[in-house]
Amino acid sequence: MQKCVALIVAAGKGNRFGSNTPKQYHSLCGEPVLRRTIKAFLNCPEVLAVKVVIHRDNVSLYEEAVRGLSLLPPCFGGKERQDSVRLGLESLQDEKPDIVLIHDAARPFVTSKIISDVIANIHKGQGAISAAKVTDTIKKADENNNIETTIDRSCLWKAATPQGFMYDDILAAHKVAAGQALTDDAAVAENYGLKCVVVSGSAKNIKITTSEDMEMAEKMLQENRKYKVKTGFGFDVHAFTNEKDFCILGGVKIPFDKGLKGHSDADVLLHALTDALLGAIGMGDIGTHFSDKDERWRGADSSQFLKYAADCVKDKGGVIENVDVTVICEAPRIGKYREEITQNIANILEIPSEDVNIKGTTTEHLGFTGRQEGIAATAIATIGFI
Repeated sequence: MQKCVALIVAAGKGNRFGSNTPKQYHSLCGEPVLRRTIKAFLNCPEVLAVKVVIHRDNVSLYEEAVRGLSLLPPCFGGKERQDSVRLGLESLQDEKPDIVLIHDAARPFVTSKIISDVIANIHKGQGAISAAKVTDTIKKADENNNIETTIDRSCLWKAATPQGFMYDDILAAHKVAAGQALTDDAAVAENYGLKCVVVSGSAKNIKITTSEDMEMAEKMLQENRKYKVKTGFGFDVHAFTNEKDFCILGGVKIPFDKGLKGHSDADVLLHALTDALLGAIGMGDIGTHFSDKDERWRGADSSQFLKYAADCVKDKGGVIENVDVTVICEAPRIGKYREEITQNIANILEIPSEDVNIKGTTTEHLGFTGRQEGIAATAIATIGFI
């Protein structure tokens, strides 16, 4: 099988979008546009690797958007899109791909079928591009907007991405075209003398350019998803022990004059959250899967329990929309550790940190937590299903 690599172009500043944050990093129904685009290629079996071309000012935005995804290291783009593509192609030389797919980050509605169809048709020419037939009547007007003629639309196509090529051919074509202002990679290929074929794509494979496009994309996604939402609730308690001088909460080691007693690392926060995820998909509780009678889990890192529950959600076809956790104790205070805990959970669940909420509260010295005999935690997880 030929080695196919996808090159996602995300180096633009999005000046027409009307925001300080480039469009590819904006949230689309709870997930960054770029992440949605990348996942479409990762889910296509013919694509063996994905690389993203980014702007050097957007490293932190990129890292947050792709957290948890398996990608080739990104590279920095250039002044114009054509420069960015060339630099991205040059950065792939060590990967030695046979085929490269070039795709705009701001086209999150690309499907596996569109990607596969482009790959399958490259052999018919020296390149293949996704395109949509022009269905509207096309008029040619003069400089005063007076109609001169109606153009035959039967042979007109609206070019989109992905656009696929033999890697060596398109790299050479881009090197020759450096400094020109060609409108897409097929034009670069044509300029070099390569022949390209059009592959019928979808009118829904839109490119988000303006804020109005984003609004339309939100509506399209909401209409297409038809989500069923399930909610899971988790609750856990662990007693304090004088045998430790720290607590593990959310996978973070917090210094304290007591620790938490348990068969594993006694991470009450992650245990409650694990139960919430398992509850949302009807898979029992943490004890069902990780018995405290099983020596394999003695002293175990509870992060693996949460990762297991997250994988179960994926296997059931679910998407973790958000999680909300409350830690209940008089001490230790979690305020200064909240950000680290939040990010750790986001990494484990492979969701944006904005979809993780961590709270701490007390019981005003009432009950076992008020007497500082232990810590309790509650968690709610919202899971969406297509």
